[in-house]
Amino acid sequence: MKDERYFEMVSAYLKPRTFSDWLAWIETLHPRMIELGLDRVHAVLDNLGPRRPPYAAVAISGTNGKGSTTVMCETILRRAGYKVGAYTSPHLISYNERVRVDGRAATDAELCNAFERIEAARGTVPLTYFEFGTLAAFDLFQSAKIDIAVLEVGMGGRLDAVNAIDADVSIVTAVDIDHVSWLGSTRAAIGREKAGIFRPGRPAICGDPDPPEIIAAEAARIGARLLQVGRDFQIERSATDWAWRKGERLRAGLPYPSLRGDYQLYNAACALTALEMFNPRFPVTQANVRDGLISAVIPGRFQVLPGRPVRVLDVAHNAQAARSLAATLKQQAIPGRTLAVFGMLRDKDIVSVIGPLAGVVDRWYPATLNVPRGATAAHLIEALTSAGVHTPAQEFDDVHQAYAAAMHDAGASDRVVIFGSFHTVGDILAALGKD
Repeated sequence: MKDERYFEMVSAYLKPRTFSDWLAWIETLHPRMIELGLDRVHAVLDNLGPRRPPYAAVAISGTNGKGSTTVMCETILRRAGYKVGAYTSPHLISYNERVRVDGRAATDAELCNAFERIEAARGTVPLTYFEFGTLAAFDLFQSAKIDIAVLEVGMGGRLDAVNAIDADVSIVTAVDIDHVSWLGSTRAAIGREKAGIFRPGRPAICGDPDPPEIIAAEAARIGARLLQVGRDFQIERSATDWAWRKGERLRAGLPYPSLRGDYQLYNAACALTALEMFNPRFPVTQANVRDGLISAVIPGRFQVLPGRPVRVLDVAHNAQAARSLAATLKQQAIPGRTLAVFGMLRDKDIVSVIGPLAGVVDRWYPATLNVPRGATAAHLIEALTSAGVHTPAQEFDDVHQAYAAAMHDAGASDRVVIFGSFHTVGDILAALGKD
């Protein structure tokens, strides 16, 4: 109660005027950064009007692959001529990245207008930062009169703010261990939360090739129409292209996604299955699909920067993502060494992230993440030792120092990989953008 009174007092004195004022303001409205639950969001939605939005919606949850699946759905639909809204989180550099309309990040003015409407509607409801931003995205999409929204769910599913509206189609990409303090410590517990976005009688797509049994159990309990990769829709690979198949429906001769990594085919197959569920309301042609797969890009997902040495940025921050990153690094062999700049949040299972990469990385550059949940470089070195990595590693005060040192040490045939967190990758991208 003491924390709640404190935040109410702070909020009463703040007067948001600029976009940065608003971002500071919405951080004061709830005493906790993360507080799962839908009651607060539903209360504000009821004040705004009917909960069912006037646009169609696809919701995408999962431990990894949500962002990639979102951007592939978005890009294919835009190639087909539809007005698409996309909501993703977290951002790498600018908050505006989270809300896109027709491929364009929302402007400060558009977001401020949406923030004002949410503030007027919330009354005394203490929304979290994520809840306020999610409601603002819903409001902005309605104002923009979009045709369809592609919504990336936050950390969970069942109690995530995005789940406050009923999506026409739901996707669970992959299920693995992450956010254990909020979602549980087993794939079954986490899968139950992810499957909480399913809806009775509506398509529920799962792109995990080995899903926990709870996914099917929850779909049956809810009454959703489960479509499982490998059972209800298939991926068929060849050396030069791939095909998506669902029963007699076939899309053959498809280009591999521009997003790197074999796992991206599962994300692409989920996107195509979701779009098939919207046919004939939102039909897409083979050309739309091809163009969308080729042009879909998302920063920080095995993003390779031009020049020498090779530089790879990847937001991998859990064991499953680290395994995928390691596999892709091995596939794209280089003649030289791989140097790793990494910073992570201290509440992650850091040892399980290091493990898959231990045999790929030749030298480590651990950096302190200077954010509230950030791990120190000393903590990362302890994790390296626990993971069986005995290569000497120097401590760095921030990722910029670590990156500068790695670039100084790297030769033209080497590779520098920056990974471990959205904060790590975002800090480097922001600095490179200023050069």
